[in-house]
Amino acid sequence: MSKRMNELNKLVDKSKKYTLDEACALLKNLAKAKFDESVNVSIKLGVDVKQTNQMVRGSVVLPHGTGKVPKVLVFVKGEKENDAKAAGADYVGADDLIEKINGGWHDFDVAIATPDMMKELGKVGKVLGPLGLMPNPKSGTVTADITRSVKEAKAGRVEFKVDPGAVIHTVIGKASFDAKKLQDNAGTLLEAVVKAKPAGVKGAYIQNIVIKTTMSPGLSIDTKPYLSVVA
Repeated sequence: MSKRMNELNKLVDKSKKYTLDEACALLKNLAKAKFDESVNVSIKLGVDVKQTNQMVRGSVVLPHGTGKVPKVLVFVKGEKENDAKAAGADYVGADDLIEKINGGWHDFDVAIATPDMMKELGKVGKVLGPLGLMPNPKSGTVTADITRSVKEAKAGRVEFKVDPGAVIHTVIGKASFDAKKLQDNAGTLLEAVVKAKPAGVKGAYIQNIVIKTTMSPGLSIDTKPYLSVVA
């Protein structure tokens, strides 16, 4: 372990369950890298990922954004192309974009599609799927309301999805954010994950929460405030 990490670990009480506001304040002292570190929240869920009805997936607009304005691509045809461009989409098209992607291009962060484009997107599913870029109705990226979806993506909408280990990992901001903005963003994400609780889950749904910067030790968050929230 590096000298730097040893020093940071001295600032963290590994036996403590921090409140969200305590953790966000402490993160400001743990972010010592020479770049603006990202802040990530990991949420361990009490779901059985082998059961299709217990897959947790969704999206939420963070009140203060993520600190990065994403490049947004929209798969669309006809008059809605103008809506996408007016809303601020970086790339707008249909077959031309599908061809570019099949050629190896994927210089964008979010892909949005109108429902009528989904059949065509089967041609790039094997490319976009592994990259986490395939539009999906549950994440709000397959929609007829292109204007709203593009604006939300630009404003700081993040997608969340449980991984094979039943954990959600999501970036909620930058270390340069003040502690209150980090707390607001993390709280908004947690509320969205609680609301996405599958009906068939038994026992504790939110089992563990950890928040950290790119280079810092993780801070364990007290889960009690989220156990009694009605989904």
